[in-house]
Amino acid sequence: MRSFLSITIVLLVALTITVEAIKRKEKGKEVRAEAECSDWVYGKCVPNNDDCGVGVREATCNEQTKKHKCKVPCNWRKDFGADCKYKFSRWSDCDTATGTRNRSGTLKKVLYDAECQTTIKVSKPCTPKTPKAKGGEKKAKKGKEN
Repeated sequence: MRSFLSITIVLLVALTITVEAIKRKEKGKEVRAEAECSDWVYGKCVPNNDDCGVGVREATCNEQTKKHKCKVPCNWRKDFGADCKYKFSRWSDCDTATGTRNRSGTLKKVLYDAECQTTIKVSKPCTPKTPKAKGGEKKAKKGKEN
């Protein structure tokens, strides 16, 4: 009876080791197959909620598909996409007729093979500048302490 129990335990250990070795070998094949693919095609970043914020981008290569986390900005830049990087000129003076300021940008970098315009123009409302007194409150407090 003891020898039967010992043989059973040895066989179970051998079977467990064999199964783990097979799993490692299969995992290695998957990693190599992923590494072999060099022509990944990335889709557009799709936000999880509303039209901006954290989202998911799909990447495909041959028959493989992966999902990557991404982020769509929640500001004026969303008009021309988060995957297109531009170098912008200075803001123009305020156009009093329209109440806006303008500037243009030239394409600097394209991410994930996105379709980007080579030049773009953006505008924003003019904001009135009101000068702030520097350190006005600090001086007043010091005067009261003395």
